[in-house]
Amino acid sequence: MSRKGRHALRHPALSRNALGLTVRDYEGALSTLCAGCGHDSITRAIVTAFWRLLARPERIVKLSGIGCSSKTPGYFLPGSHGFNSVHGRMPSIATGAIAANRDLTYIGVSDDGDSLSIGLGQLCHAIRRGIDLTYVLENNGVYALTKGQFSASADVGSRDKRGVVNRERPIDPVTLALSLGASFVARSFSGDKAQLVPLLQAALRHRGFALIDVISPCVSFNDHEGSTKSYRHTRARRRDMTEARIVEPRSPIEVEQREGEPVEVRLHDGGVLTLHRVEPGYDPTDRDAAYLHLRRSQEAGEIPTGLLFVERGSPDMHAIHETVSTPLVELSHDDLCPGAAALDTLMDELR
Repeated sequence: MSRKGRHALRHPALSRNALGLTVRDYEGALSTLCAGCGHDSITRAIVTAFWRLLARPERIVKLSGIGCSSKTPGYFLPGSHGFNSVHGRMPSIATGAIAANRDLTYIGVSDDGDSLSIGLGQLCHAIRRGIDLTYVLENNGVYALTKGQFSASADVGSRDKRGVVNRERPIDPVTLALSLGASFVARSFSGDKAQLVPLLQAALRHRGFALIDVISPCVSFNDHEGSTKSYRHTRARRRDMTEARIVEPRSPIEVEQREGEPVEVRLHDGGVLTLHRVEPGYDPTDRDAAYLHLRRSQEAGEIPTGLLFVERGSPDMHAIHETVSTPLVELSHDDLCPGAAALDTLMDELR
C-alpha cells in the first residue's frame, strides 16, 4: 500500500528491532480520518505491537470491511498483503485466506457497524469456526460515515449530537464472543496504549480466534455529553480486570500500584486515566465466571477492560477439520485435483 504523504527520511536515533527495522518501517500512509479519532490511536498501537513482535511485513495479511475502520489497514505495514472487502464480509475473506495458507499471520480490522449489523452473521461463524485471526473491533457506537446514526453497540440512554436518545438494547461484542466460544477475548480503550499494545501482541501470538473490542471515541459525532462512547465517559468508568503484560527483551512500561488503591495516569492528550489493581481472585481462564463478571460490571455502569478470557490449547479451524498442513499454493496439481474417483469417495463419506 502507498506511503503517500510520509517522508522517507529516518531520524538516526530511532530504535531498531532485531530485524533492523524502526517503527517508521511499520507505518503506512498518512491518516485521512478526523483529527483526534480514536482509530488512529489504535493504528499506532498496532504498529508498535508488530514492531515489538519482530514481525516481517511480507508474512502479514491485513483485512477490513466498510466504515471508518476499513481505512486503518492502509495506515500500517505497507509491505504486507491486504484485502478490503465489501460491507460485513471481511470474516469470509479471512476464512478463505486462512484455509488456503496457515503459515501467515492474519489481522482483521472492523467496527461496530461493519461487525454487529450487516456483518453479524459473518462474525459469529468466524468465531465458532475458530479461524486463526486477530479481530480488532474499533467500537464507537455510531455510523460516522453517514453522519452519526446509532450503531448496534450504542447503549440504552445514550444521546446523539441532536439530543435523540437511543432506546434499543445494544449488542456487546465481548459477551457475544464469550457465548460463541472464542478462545481469546479482550477489551481496551484507544487512549490506553500501555494496555492495548500487549493485548495486541498476545492476540497475534494466540492460535485461534482472538477478539479485541476497543472503545474508540468518534470525535466528530460521538464525543459529546450524553454519549456512552465518549472519551470522558469511558475514562470515568473503565476498570482493569486483568494486568496485560508481555515479556520482551527491553524495559517494560509500568505504573506502580498498591492493592486496593487507584492510581492516576496522565495520558498523552492531557487526560487522566484511573487504574485499579487486578481484582483478587479473577480468573481469565474461567469462561462462565468471566461472563458473570462482565454482566455484573455492566449492571454497575462500569467498563471492564484487559484480558477477559483466554483458553489454553483450544483447537483452531485447521485442527478441528484436520486440514493439510501444507499451504494450498505449495501443493501439486495432482494433490489439488485428485480426480473423479477421489471425489466419488469423498461424496460417499458425506452421504
